[in-house]
Amino acid sequence: MSLSLIIACAWVFASTIVAMLPMRLQFPPGVVLLVSAPVLIFWLGHDYGWLIGVLALAAFASMFRNPIRYYWRKWTDKEVSE
Repeated sequence: MSLSLIIACAWVFASTIVAMLPMRLQFPPGVVLLVSAPVLIFWLGHDYGWLIGVLALAAFASMFRNPIRYYWRKWTDKEVSE
């Protein structure tokens, strides 16, 4: 098992733990996970091929769909309802 796959598994467990935290405590570790995900996805794609990279990207987008949707609307100047 490669180092990228071990770190990806640890990332999934860390994301699950962060999701169980109260909302006010989710932000700092969530930002770290959000920022580290593209690097990890690229690393997985490099080690295992583009198909695994695309699948990892789809899983990432599925997990972070609400923050991605929120910031997309904020950055494109569309109305953001909280």
